[in-house]
Amino acid sequence: MQTLVGAGLVLIGLALGAGAVSIPSAAGYGGIGPSFLPWLVAGVLALCGAMIIREARTGGFRNMEPPSGADRAHWMPGIWVSAGLLANAALITTIGFILSCTLCYLLAVQGLRSASGQRIGKPGTLAIDVVTGLAISAPVFWTFTQFLAINLPGLTSTGWL
Repeated sequence: MQTLVGAGLVLIGLALGAGAVSIPSAAGYGGIGPSFLPWLVAGVLALCGAMIIREARTGGFRNMEPPSGADRAHWMPGIWVSAGLLANAALITTIGFILSCTLCYLLAVQGLRSASGQRIGKPGTLAIDVVTGLAISAPVFWTFTQFLAINLPGLTSTGWL
């Protein structure tokens, strides 16, 4: 299994490297171009994958402690978090940064609550999660749009929502 994980990381690194080829490499601020970070991530992922494969093939995982946790995977938390990320990506240009990030936060927190065994979907808790999501995403949006002059998708053209 560890060999498969390592091979997967190597493949992801290679795919990222293939994508980084299309990014222009003209040096920008400080002599580093926009392709630097994708190349760095691709290289580190491929290197980590190769190291995992080497460890798996040479018996390096033989002294590992048995995994802790449940005998079976608990899929619902991952589904909640994935739904939040996918909803954010799908809706950010439609409902704006603030509302899509608030929705992402709300769904992700439901997944984390589910993972810790808490009951999800209580109206009071949902309201607190929505307010918290707004309290996180709105200042981030305003900082980027108003102070840093970086355009993020908004609900209105005012730059405040």
